[in-house]
Amino acid sequence: MAIKVLHIGLGPIGAGVVRQVATRKGFKIVGAVDIDPAKVGKDLGEICGVGRKLRIKVTSDIAKAIKATKPDVAVLCTNSSLKAVVGQFEAVLKLRVPIVSTTEELAYPVKSNAAAARKIDRLAKKAKVAVLGTGVNPGFVMDALPIALTGVCESVTGIEIDRVQDARVRRLPFQQKIGAGLTRAQFMARVKAGTVRHVGLAESITMIADAFGWKLDKVTDIIKPKMTTEAVTSEFMTVEPGLVCGLIQDGIGYQKGKAIITLHMEAYLGAPESFDAVRIKGNPALTMKIAGGVHGDVATASITVNSIPKVMSAAPGLRTMRDMVLPSYFGGK
Repeated sequence: MAIKVLHIGLGPIGAGVVRQVATRKGFKIVGAVDIDPAKVGKDLGEICGVGRKLRIKVTSDIAKAIKATKPDVAVLCTNSSLKAVVGQFEAVLKLRVPIVSTTEELAYPVKSNAAAARKIDRLAKKAKVAVLGTGVNPGFVMDALPIALTGVCESVTGIEIDRVQDARVRRLPFQQKIGAGLTRAQFMARVKAGTVRHVGLAESITMIADAFGWKLDKVTDIIKPKMTTEAVTSEFMTVEPGLVCGLIQDGIGYQKGKAIITLHMEAYLGAPESFDAVRIKGNPALTMKIAGGVHGDVATASITVNSIPKVMSAAPGLRTMRDMVLPSYFGGK
């Protein structure tokens, strides 16, 4: 029997999830929710670029949508900030529906989000359903994947992960999130305000450390602008010379003053090569490089969809990619 899915949040990632669910066997879309007045009342297929009508009208009320459609699972793709979406999780969990979410700060909540995470965990256990935060990063390339690679290691003394992306192929909100088109001063002001950054390095570092049984003294997250010396153009914008074309961000976990987990990320328009690389210091020492990198938007939608069957059978409460059954492609039956 097909899994009945309710979609909450129809931005670029939410729409990408809809397109996959609409074309894969084993799923049935029963409802969709978004707060954007321009989307409410419209056909979901038209809003999300499915190429055909889905005969599902977008509504704005989560509780009403659940009561009307009785979904097996909800996919929530609305915001990176956990504190900003606690109310949305509460609305779903009150009606006892499991959730897969792309909220980055839910992937492995750090201390600043501990209270919100505990609330979601408590609500999920009361509802006897599971909640999972996932995505490509955090959720896979800089945490779950390297953790899995160390399964063949006798010892590990350090880990270094690089993620370099040519952001020209990414969605507009991502290009804006990395500061493309800003002056250096504007970039630094928005970094200070927290509106320009990749969300998830601290979460990934914490997940890795906990998986290895390592106690960290501190975690740092440093963001710098990548400046362009010549004009670079994407589908959405042209960045003139002397402006920011993206960011360079380093998250580092320290133990006794020594960096033992290093996550290095470069995301900018015009990067000459995209790749993901993992270097494990240990026995055996391991090096892995994915040439071309893992496409962020496609991969985030994919891991979300592929996690749906897993979250439905997971133990109640807030789950992470560290304790979930390994997701894999799910093509239905």
